[in-house]
Amino acid sequence: MRGAMSELSTIPTVLTIVGANPDAYAQAVSRVEGLVSSRSERLGPLATDFFLNTDRAHFGAKMLGIPGGTEIFSDLPVDFAVQPVENRRKRLLIADMDSTIINVECLDELADFAGVKEQVSEITERAMRGELAFEGALRERVGMLKGLGVEALRTCYDQRVRLNPGAEILVRTMARNGARCALVSGGFTFFTSRVAEAAGFHLNRANTLIELDGVLTGHVGDPILGKEAKLAALQEETAALGLTPADALAVGDGANDLAMIEAAGLGVAYRAKPIVAAEADAKVDHTDLTTLLYFQGYKIEEFVQ
Repeated sequence: MRGAMSELSTIPTVLTIVGANPDAYAQAVSRVEGLVSSRSERLGPLATDFFLNTDRAHFGAKMLGIPGGTEIFSDLPVDFAVQPVENRRKRLLIADMDSTIINVECLDELADFAGVKEQVSEITERAMRGELAFEGALRERVGMLKGLGVEALRTCYDQRVRLNPGAEILVRTMARNGARCALVSGGFTFFTSRVAEAAGFHLNRANTLIELDGVLTGHVGDPILGKEAKLAALQEETAALGLTPADALAVGDGANDLAMIEAAGLGVAYRAKPIVAAEADAKVDHTDLTTLLYFQGYKIEEFVQ
């Protein structure tokens, strides 16, 4: 919700810095301490909150690379967020799966079993950059899987799918603290159901691969879950919980995540494509998914390991 947040220039503001290594973290902290007068609070070994004595608009525009400013951390492997202090701890997590919560694009990996990974991966990359319409790109890629035995899905999951570092801690910590956690993917229910259980999500939504007599037909069930469906999931879950989008944290990496990232109170681009990173409230490029907990003000001793 970058547009809304940029207007909040007179309310209490916090800058959170999370470093990928001790040296980068120390340099980032030193730079901030040299620029602003603020109270700080240590969240973890490489994470600190700075409660700013300047408004967000001034600090952001002059120092943090919000359009028109200069990025003071561009040479350091650190991730950071600047946001209002109020309502930092979100009560809804909406997360993408492929290349966000897990380490791979499941469709690309399935394509490897079908001998068409190169072709499928190229389409995936273009779709995630926003160069292709998601629905058409999905149908085209699934069509290339026609005839693949369904046992390949289980083999793919067992051999290639892993939770990204910090994913389970993120989900279980937010859940323990009362947040609803939803895994919403343009991928497939075969994978989301298993990943959701492994990470601790309350629910999952995804597309359905159609199979017949033990093989994939090359078709995907309707309606296709894509960009607008992810946004709808955020809206439906907030309404059901009596919340607003400002109470949600959304995280993803591709163009079909952009609508939910823009709508959420805290929208985070995780190792994201440029089109997503440019519009998110914060980016995580150097650290792991526990950084999303630090951004919400959690201390490391509160993490559910």
